[in-house]
Amino acid sequence: MTDTKSDTINSQSKVKKKKEGNNMLNEKAVLLLERVIKNEYTNVNLDSKYFDENEFYYEFKCDEKVSENDFNNLEEKINKLDKDCFVKLIRISGVYYKGDKNNEMINRISGKAFNNKQEIEDYIKNREELKENDHRKIGQDLDLFCFSDYVGPGLPLYTPRGTIVKDELQKEIEKLCRKYGFQKVSCPSLSDISLFETSGHAKKFDDELFRVSSPKGHNFVLKPVQCPHHTQIYASKIRSYKDLPIRYMESDKQYRAELQGAVGNSLSRVYAITIEDGHSFCRVDQVKEEIINMCNLIRDFYSRMGLWNDVWVSLSVRDYSHPEKYIGDSKDWELCEKMLEEVSDELNLNAKKCEGEAALYGPKLDFMFKDALGREIQIPTVQVDFATPKRFDLNYIDENGEKKHPVMVHRAVLGSYERFLALILEQFKGVLPIWLSPVQVNIIPVNVKYHDEYCKKIFDLLNEEDIRVEYDNSNERFNKKIMNSNKMKNPINVIIGDKERDNNLISFKKYNSEENISMNIEDFIKFIKEEIKKR
Repeated sequence: MTDTKSDTINSQSKVKKKKEGNNMLNEKAVLLLERVIKNEYTNVNLDSKYFDENEFYYEFKCDEKVSENDFNNLEEKINKLDKDCFVKLIRISGVYYKGDKNNEMINRISGKAFNNKQEIEDYIKNREELKENDHRKIGQDLDLFCFSDYVGPGLPLYTPRGTIVKDELQKEIEKLCRKYGFQKVSCPSLSDISLFETSGHAKKFDDELFRVSSPKGHNFVLKPVQCPHHTQIYASKIRSYKDLPIRYMESDKQYRAELQGAVGNSLSRVYAITIEDGHSFCRVDQVKEEIINMCNLIRDFYSRMGLWNDVWVSLSVRDYSHPEKYIGDSKDWELCEKMLEEVSDELNLNAKKCEGEAALYGPKLDFMFKDALGREIQIPTVQVDFATPKRFDLNYIDENGEKKHPVMVHRAVLGSYERFLALILEQFKGVLPIWLSPVQVNIIPVNVKYHDEYCKKIFDLLNEEDIRVEYDNSNERFNKKIMNSNKMKNPINVIIGDKERDNNLISFKKYNSEENISMNIEDFIKFIKEEIKKR
């Protein structure tokens, strides 16, 4: 699997390195907050500071109880210390000291710095608007997913409507990946621990593994990543140099034992992650072409989704002062980093080198996007790996009849379905394109008594054409049905009255449009199919 484990943390640490603009403001603000906290409260200890270009936070323990009711006072004190620093404290939460659940809970106050008061007012206004576009609210309003106390936090349940969206995303990415030469595989969720001991993941992520045992003596691990499984499909038969590259893709659940306080009723961080990723097994002379292939795949997919804008790319390399954190030979690492740099130059990606952000087994290109809140997040990634094939002793027979280790190139395009769904729900404000919408056409009769038979006929015809259609034959008033359909953000509302029934017509309105369009049934079906094809 591609190393999507710490997407949020990774993206935060990347922007932490940029000492400019808002980053410097937030650095200044967190230092001021530290001074104020130490002046206002007694016995302040276990404290630490963090800032990036989006926010800052200060963690600490003190004798007094601190709450959001104290924010106005703290903001005033900060302003007195520096009248040019405008600060808005956003939230207070309890966190484990140093992120270790075995340590005690301390306070974390998060905030954001601005250049002037007007920026604060604009931020507050924008924040209220964004609450309406929170993926958790949209998901509930559109009946896409839910959570259960019985099932547990961090374990989302997809409703029929949400499952359609998830399945359509999977169809879309798999269709595109097939054009780039990927073949679909399927692996079990369970594995013997030796698989991840060999790959190195067991040591690196030991405290994040879910271990599964039974009274009959079974001892397994729920897979935290997919790449080790894929190595075993490759290893199942003798490979020739002529067979390479071999490209596998899979969308399946992975499981990470996140800190209990870090997950909740949100898709942003979960225990059960549905990951879309793929791996190419290739010769050294094919690596560069494979990287280019995957970068083009990423660009293609995100352009189709209307998200290929305001993107920057991180060339995530190792922490040169701590080589023990990684597996593999230093010469292989140097070659991988050189290849990624060359691809960045050839594709005009202008990748920025970020030290210490590499995966366990190799450097990577991370594609950074901004969500609806303006926060930077990393979803797609391409990673080069010389180490894993050697650890599993994967081989192919070269043109001279000798055994050689292949190179693995890991990639995630859509990445985590959960995080991607959260991103697009908030970016599109719940208005999904017609190809992705759970319901593509909603039929609304002016009067069920007189128009029911014709509505059923249309429903059957659309259903036969694999168009996702609903028919609202409830007892609600006509205007209420229209309002309900618009609340569900259905792309097309078909309105059936006497004129339509008597003339074999269909009248419809697109979502958020007042234009009423009429056409015969055959033309309408053609029109809808063309709309669905659009990307």
